[in-house]
Amino acid sequence: MEVPPDEFRLPFFEENGFVRRRCPLCGNHYWTQNPDQETCGDAPCVAYTFIDKPPTRVRLTVSEMREKFLSFFERHGHGRVRPYPVVARWRDDLMVTIASIVDFQPYVIEGVIPPPSNPLVVSQPCMRFEDIDLVGPTFGRHLTIFEMGGHHAFNYEGQPEVYWKDQTVRYHHELLCDDLGVPSEMVTYKEGLWSGGGNAGYDLEGCVAGLEVSTLVFMMYRVVGDHLEPMPCRVVDTGYGIERWSWLSQGSPSAFHAIYGPILEGLLREAEITIEDAVLAEAAKHSCISRAEELLEARGRLADLLGLGRDELLRALRPLEAVYTALDHTKGLVFLLSEGVVPSNVKEGYLARLLIRRAYRVLRRAGLEERLLDLVEAQIGYWGDDFPQLKEMRDEVLEMVEVELSKYRETLRRGGSLVRRLLRRRPAIDVETLIELYDSHGLTPEDVDEAASPLGVSVEAPEDFYA
Repeated sequence: MEVPPDEFRLPFFEENGFVRRRCPLCGNHYWTQNPDQETCGDAPCVAYTFIDKPPTRVRLTVSEMREKFLSFFERHGHGRVRPYPVVARWRDDLMVTIASIVDFQPYVIEGVIPPPSNPLVVSQPCMRFEDIDLVGPTFGRHLTIFEMGGHHAFNYEGQPEVYWKDQTVRYHHELLCDDLGVPSEMVTYKEGLWSGGGNAGYDLEGCVAGLEVSTLVFMMYRVVGDHLEPMPCRVVDTGYGIERWSWLSQGSPSAFHAIYGPILEGLLREAEITIEDAVLAEAAKHSCISRAEELLEARGRLADLLGLGRDELLRALRPLEAVYTALDHTKGLVFLLSEGVVPSNVKEGYLARLLIRRAYRVLRRAGLEERLLDLVEAQIGYWGDDFPQLKEMRDEVLEMVEVELSKYRETLRRGGSLVRRLLRRRPAIDVETLIELYDSHGLTPEDVDEAASPLGVSVEAPEDFYA
């Protein structure tokens, strides 16, 4: 759905000399003050340019950036709201909270109940699993768990307008440029259409130095089947990626360095993972891909750029990416289990089991699989001051992880023998067998592939295997 040409012809843009252009690479329209700007400013149309060169005046941790965001909007008349759970039990169409606006769908948006404040601000832990294979290789652009800073205004029909598009952009630019010191001409606003949770609207994506840091959605429609219907309530639905803002401010080699700091450094030392600074910086600058299938090709281009062989580069990066992935997954796991989720093969329980097993497998690549329980405990300690329920549920979380790990180790032991027996009788593992191994024995396609690999057999599951 094409964004109308005048949808974002805002007073703020006109007052400050922004012009609308079309990116020759992705085809999206964007707004810029920079007369020399040739692209939309978002990766992969450009490489990251903030690595080792943060454009902000200050370097902020995730906790500091969260407070910077919340207090900024409090000063501008927004009521601070406590974050909702990551398990979206108030929704029958979602298992987890995928965005801050989910907190208020559908009842607040539909006018059934009033918002806790109008306007309001919240930093909401969210979870998304559709890009789980990209967690790690994209150096933090993709995460399964992240904080979405949302400032929301609900403009109900027949009531005075709270604020809408122009003021939303002004707030964003003030925080980014006036408060944090990012030069205004470095910021681009890319046009698009966002849809989620049953609603949709045109949006602007705020980008700096190749990194999309915010999405400013102006929710005007209900999604009904395959078409959009106007809503009686126009909603300002913003998503500031708190971890990305912290990453931008630190200019670190990955978002994981900005998010996990001392935990990451400790794991890298223990696994004796060292990579030359120049290689790590270049890998970070060119780490943006949108599909897992693009990874080998992207790593090949990076290897050529660095004058290395592709396999040599992969051997250097894979243990590091494994540690990145394990950090993300164990944090997500801690949040799920602290809210009473029990690992299983259904609904939220499946997501918890998935995270435990993936974390165990990737840690094994780095020789750290026996540290999984310690890593879970470290996550509780690291985030427990900001999210007290993690410390309150510490013993229960650790007990569930320990039990699930014991089950998984036994599954792998038995499953490996089963796969080897199957391959003595047949040359390959087909999809029907994969389904049977998963349903009857709890073996994921990744587990089967790991057991089959020493026998020279590669196992691939269809993309919709878990659907």
